[in-house]
Amino acid sequence: MKKIFISVALLTMPLFGAMAQNIVATNEIIDCGQVMYQSPATADFEVRNKSNKSLRIIDVRTSCGCTSVAYPKDRIEAGDKFMVSVTYDAETMGHFDKYVGIYSEGADKPLMLRVRGNVVREMVDYGGNYNFMLGNIKSDCNDVEFDDVNRGDRPQKKIHIFNATSTTVQPVVMHLPQYLTADVSPSKIASGHSGIITMTLDSRKLGDMGLTQTSVFLGAFPGDKVNREKEISVSAVLLPKFDNLTAQQLANAPKLYLSTVELNLGKFDTKKKLKGEVVIRNDGKSELKIKSLQMFTVGLQVSLNKQTLQPGESAKLKVTAEKKLLKTARSKPRVLMITNDPDQPKITIKIVAE
Repeated sequence: MKKIFISVALLTMPLFGAMAQNIVATNEIIDCGQVMYQSPATADFEVRNKSNKSLRIIDVRTSCGCTSVAYPKDRIEAGDKFMVSVTYDAETMGHFDKYVGIYSEGADKPLMLRVRGNVVREMVDYGGNYNFMLGNIKSDCNDVEFDDVNRGDRPQKKIHIFNATSTTVQPVVMHLPQYLTADVSPSKIASGHSGIITMTLDSRKLGDMGLTQTSVFLGAFPGDKVNREKEISVSAVLLPKFDNLTAQQLANAPKLYLSTVELNLGKFDTKKKLKGEVVIRNDGKSELKIKSLQMFTVGLQVSLNKQTLQPGESAKLKVTAEKKLLKTARSKPRVLMITNDPDQPKITIKIVAE
């Protein structure tokens, strides 16, 4: 059968029938990671005939002539699995992202497969340390923070991982909330090799201003079990916007003063709890509002006697650190405040307790 090269937009045009998709892939996207220049990269997709009768692959369409596809030409029985191998020629330096449409009998749309990676002249390994264990996979961190995010931003954070097992793993980030996506490159990591998790935050899907926290989990393969040993803590701080304020409004805005942004509570020694306070004052010309008051970690308790301060007015923020809980915290103990001060919409108070 003659292979057709066609634009990605046209890959989804129907060919035959009026039935929904009847073949499915275990993974529709495979990231090849770093690929050596002029060394073709092959991605093997496991596909299954999910219909109740045999079928045949009737056509394959690729988004460019740099990609070739190998697939079974015989009929595929109901429920059977088969392999589709997609090879990229790696004749062009830089990132690649290619699509393949697999058309089968009785379906009105193709199964879309995607292969991506980065063609390089020399492999570059991560030069840092893998100080954390996420199950059997080593990583350079287990706590991700998206700071100072404005509505509409799509910031990214990277986690470097290393396969410390004796077999190939297929890492997957599990329990992602709707505002987070995670891509692993390469999709499969051989024993003794490294990879990168790229986490992307869609700030449009965050709820309230201030701190949003969640936990995701790194599995060694799709369907892996979730447990605390595989946990990655993720936090995001969404800032209020002051884009529409006039010069007059800015001149008459509230102005936050803090007695300190690093509160040293001293040493626990035999004590179970330590206490301290921060003085807050409004040095501006209009009402100051503490819109949100949150802790980045367990083991801290706070209380504020006033959340609305008139010009010249003060309030006391009392902080209590609990030794037992603070020892289990992954991130540094801090208190977050979101205010209506255009110059200081977000304040982070570092808590020192030894």
